[in-house]
Amino acid sequence: MTPLLFSRNLFAPAAVGRALASFILFCLVSSSVYLLNDIQDRSSDRLHPTKRLRPLAAGELHLGVAFGVMVTFLLVTLAGGVLLDKILALILLSYWLINLLYSTWLKDQVILDVFALASGFVLRVVGGGVAISVEISHWLILCTMLLALFLGFSKRRHELVRLGQGAGAHRQVLGEYNLHFLDMMIGIVTPSTVMSYALYTVSEETMQRFHTRGLLLTLPFVLYGIFRYLYLVYHENQGEDPTQSLLTDRPMVINLCLWALTIGVIVYWR
Repeated sequence: MTPLLFSRNLFAPAAVGRALASFILFCLVSSSVYLLNDIQDRSSDRLHPTKRLRPLAAGELHLGVAFGVMVTFLLVTLAGGVLLDKILALILLSYWLINLLYSTWLKDQVILDVFALASGFVLRVVGGGVAISVEISHWLILCTMLLALFLGFSKRRHELVRLGQGAGAHRQVLGEYNLHFLDMMIGIVTPSTVMSYALYTVSEETMQRFHTRGLLLTLPFVLYGIFRYLYLVYHENQGEDPTQSLLTDRPMVINLCLWALTIGVIVYWR
């Protein structure tokens, strides 16, 4: 939805319809990916305190049924992508193939595992731009990649803290990480994320597109969001599910709404 907001198409019915269609397609392909991961990880998930409750790990869902639904979701996604835009179909297929590579190899490769996860967020943003036929700013891609790396390394840190000595048994790559290393990675991507967004708001490209320097006013919301998430990771021991943390923490939800409202006023007021 980010390309829709920043392209000034939020109130264009055709663009909104295509954006919603692409959102649904990414939900379907993500569901296919989740099933793929659950199929691949069902043995190790049984050793996890919460993942052991997943239907496949708990034996509540037959493996054949899960595989059939996974393939069905993928085929429906690709068919819908072709109908909407052939390039979008290629992006959706790339998203699934990267996750296939992740499930079979990359998930055991230190650092690359987080980059693989982050690439999925970038493909979602690019796919959203393709769906509504707008050019994606390189700043938006950079911000998305850095934010995804921030969330990914925070997730690994949470897993390492929660699983303790048994972390490597649940996920092999966790044996290659330690808290000091992850804290350094988080310490690198955190200021990089903030700085890339700050540079985006004051870049000549942005000011020419929106005819205003007002986007800099949204930087405090980004700073607070990053700091609040760090608080949740380090003080509340959250971070395993970034979406849940973002949507269930009241200060985070309020901050996100205020950021979107401020963006809307600055970008659409004129």
